[in-house]
This record gives sequence, C-alpha cells and structure tokens, in this order.
Amino acid sequence: MNAKEIPKDGLAGLRQNWKHDMLSGFAVSLIALPLCLGIAGASGFPPIMGVMTAIVGGLLVSWFSGSQLTIKGPAAGLIVIVAGCVDEFGGGDIGWKLALGVVVVVGVLQVLFGFLKVARFADIFPVSAVHGLLAAIGIIIISRQIHLLLGVDPSTIKGMEPLHLIMQIPTSIMHETTCILEVGLVSLALLFGLPMIKNKWVKKIPSAMVVLVVSIVLGQMLHLDAAEYAIDKPMLNPGELSFAFNADFSGIISHTSVFLRYVFMFLLIGTLESLLSNKAIDLLDPWKRKSNGSKDLVAVGAGNMVSGFLGGLPMISEIARSSANVNNGGRTKWANFFHGGFVLIYVVALLPIIKMVPVAALSAMLIYVGLRLASAKEFRNSWSLGKDQFIIFIITMVMCLLTDLLIGVFSGVIAEMIIHFVRGLSPKDAFKATFDLDEYEDVVNVSVGSSLVFTNVIALKRYMNDLPKGKPVYLDLSKAKIVDHTSLETLHRIEHDFKARGIEFHLKGLHDHKRASNHHLAAAYRKKSKRN
Repeated sequence: MNAKEIPKDGLAGLRQNWKHDMLSGFAVSLIALPLCLGIAGASGFPPIMGVMTAIVGGLLVSWFSGSQLTIKGPAAGLIVIVAGCVDEFGGGDIGWKLALGVVVVVGVLQVLFGFLKVARFADIFPVSAVHGLLAAIGIIIISRQIHLLLGVDPSTIKGMEPLHLIMQIPTSIMHETTCILEVGLVSLALLFGLPMIKNKWVKKIPSAMVVLVVSIVLGQMLHLDAAEYAIDKPMLNPGELSFAFNADFSGIISHTSVFLRYVFMFLLIGTLESLLSNKAIDLLDPWKRKSNGSKDLVAVGAGNMVSGFLGGLPMISEIARSSANVNNGGRTKWANFFHGGFVLIYVVALLPIIKMVPVAALSAMLIYVGLRLASAKEFRNSWSLGKDQFIIFIITMVMCLLTDLLIGVFSGVIAEMIIHFVRGLSPKDAFKATFDLDEYEDVVNVSVGSSLVFTNVIALKRYMNDLPKGKPVYLDLSKAKIVDHTSLETLHRIEHDFKARGIEFHLKGLHDHKRASNHHLAAAYRKKSKRN
C-alpha cells in the first residue's frame, strides 16, 4: 500500500491491513493482559474482570469506535475512583456489584452525551489542571501499591487515605516480607531496565509480559504459594471468567449520594481521559486521520454498559496501549479487535498459569505506571510553561490528595480563573470570544477581538471549522489581551487539523505579548492596549 494512501475502513480495511493489525493487536495484547489484571485487582474488582473489559473493548467496541487507532480497555487513571466506589459501597463482592451499577449508568449517559455532541466541550478544562489530576492519581496509586510490593498484609492498610499511606511506608519497610519484596524489586528492575536496552529485538518484547513470566518463575522458586505466606496473599486470585449478569442497581436507593457522586466522577474523568487520549493519538497517526469524539464516546459508553453488566471495569481509550498500537504498525480499528481476541484466548487457555502470578509483580507494574503519571518530567514540563501553570498544576494535585479528585480538579479550574482575572480578563470575555473575518481572493484572515481562554476557546474551534475551505488561514491574536496555555494547545491542534487537510494555517500577532515563559505554548499577555 502506498504510504500516503489512507487505510480503508470496515471489511475492506480488514482485507487490506489484516497482517499489520493482527501483529499490532498481538503485541498490544501482551501489554494489556498483565495491566488489566493489575488494574482490576487494585480497583477492588476480581482481577479477571479487568480482562473482561479489554475483551469487550476489543471485540465489541471496535465495530463502532470513532477512532481508528485507539485501544479500549481499563485504565490506571481510574483506579482511584473505582477503588473508592467499591469501598464506599461496602467492599468485597457486594461493593463490586454495586459499583457495576454505577458503570452501567455512566455508559448510558456517555451514549447520550455522544449523541448530544458533548465531546466538543473537553477543551474547557485547563490542561495544567488535567495534568495535576493525573499526577495526583499516580501518587495515590504508588502510595498503595508500594505496601503490597513490600509484602505487607493488605488488611493493615485497608481504608487508609493517600497521605496516611505515604506516612505508613517506613513502617511497611520495617515489616517487609523478603521473598515477596525480591519479586517486586526484580519486576521493577525489569520495567525500568528493559526500555534502556537499545537492541531492536529487545525493544519489540513488552516489558510487562517479561515481568509476568519472570515473576511466575521466581514465585515458584521462592515457594510464595506456601502456607506460611498465606496471610500476605502474595499470589493472584484472578477469579473465574464468566459472562453472567453481575450489576446491582440497588445502590441508587440504598446509597443515593454515593451512587450519584461516583456517576459524576466516572463520567467526568473517564470521558475526559478518553477524549484526550483520542486527540493525542490523532497527532501520532501516520495518516493524520481525525477521531470523531462524539461517535467514539457513544462506542465507549456502549462498551461500559456491556462491561458493567458482565462485571468488568469501566473502559476508556487508553493512551499507553494506543501508543503501542501506533508504534507496532496498527492501521485500523481491527488492531483493537485483534487485541481483544488475543486477550480472550489467553484467559481461556492460560488461566491456571495466571493464578501463579505474584501480586508483587502486578504492584510493580502499577508503581511504574504511577511514576510515569507523576514523573519528574511532568513537573518540569509544567514549570517550563510558566509559574502560573505550575501553580495550577500543584494546586490541583495537592487538593486531589487532601480531598478528592473532583474537588481537586475544580480547585485547579478556579485557580486558573483567578489568575486570568488578576491578569486583566474581563467578566464579559470569560465565556464569550469575539472574532472578525476578512475574506480575500486568496486568503482568509480571522482576528480575535477578545481574550482567548479555556472557557471560551470552544467558540473559536466552531468558528474555524465553518471557514471557507481551501484558502490559507491567518489567525491574528494581536488584539487578544490574554491567550492562555489551554487555548494555545487548542490552536496547535487546529493547526495540525488544517495542515492534515492540506490547508495553510498561520498564527500571528503574539510578538507584542509578554509570554509566561520561553515555551512556545506558554500563556501570552498583551503588554499594552491595541487600537482596533
């Protein structure tokens, strides 16, 4: 196939690209299997039900997806919410089934929101607040999983808040179980060490699968299944894969406030993560295809309904596995389908072996994921965008850790609004942007007449989509008093979309603005008034 020819969709795409998509789906499934088990276990679900989500996300959702290259499945970013939901519903089998009722209702709402085109509102959340949220989730994941990696009795940390879990780490170190810790440390060493090896063949082997195999061997050598370790529960109890109806909706009546709160949290954070993943993968797509966010939201919602009914975790378009799909040569939705099929084969054929997986190995994988979410690179990137964005990032992260994720996110949103008002944003411009259009014979010039911030940038996106097609577009920001970081991120994606369609796109007018930092996407503030 010509490198510039866009891969076909549907059955024609299967005939054209099945080799590439099958190989990529196979590679992604090797990554997905251990992560699905670990994410489900950390969420308070039977581990096998994380695999159920990947199966539904691959075999069902791929038929309706609005994105060609994203992989649907459970996400580490939702562990904190799912685990909290299960715990507040009483934990155990009861908590799991009541949480499933929440997942199903969220799926229904996502389908409805997809038809209502709500996906376009994803840009109203400040980028730095979203990254602060993800960093907090990473820290929360680490704060719990490090105790399990040390071999501490899980019941001793049950119900602890993140800060308490962090303060408990020295105590857990003093009471570690050596054999379990050895498996965890070897797993961490492999996860961090294998990506550093430059050999191209080594790079093709998923680190998570290597950890799974090595940890099983170590677990058997160290006899972790012996009775003396039973209290620490070192071996995975995956449960049995079944397609029975498991969701319980009685929580709507018995725990109304809890039910509604977690519906809102799943709906907000799960939907936001999924839509942002789509946008990120669009930028990696070799053929520059653009996801249909609303269609994809309908597909994910339908997948959550089915997954929730059957006992699975909530799903999203997962960024790490989707990136692996791109890197392994996936071309169409069939890669996601093959990924789901291979995962199903694994659990049917290898369940006895899955029961030999040490919990410490899965904890190591989740710690690795958590460190990526809350990495030093995230802090450096936030700082590079300017002090304002770093403050928003830190406020969001800290408030998520001290309170809960919803309060944390909205704290970041409020912090950004306060900063904008201090910088001179007028209330009338906060939610309404103004534009002037000058169309010439060979060029289109759009002038922004107001501040451009995260709360009004959606109007610009709609405006740009309605421009006359084919002519070069110049976007003049010289009159804008403020152009914030989120707006510049959005403009960057608009530029990408225009160029993918073969249309020239140019930003101008920021040379007389003061930038929050030297970063090309740092917020810009006008130094002095401009005459119209």
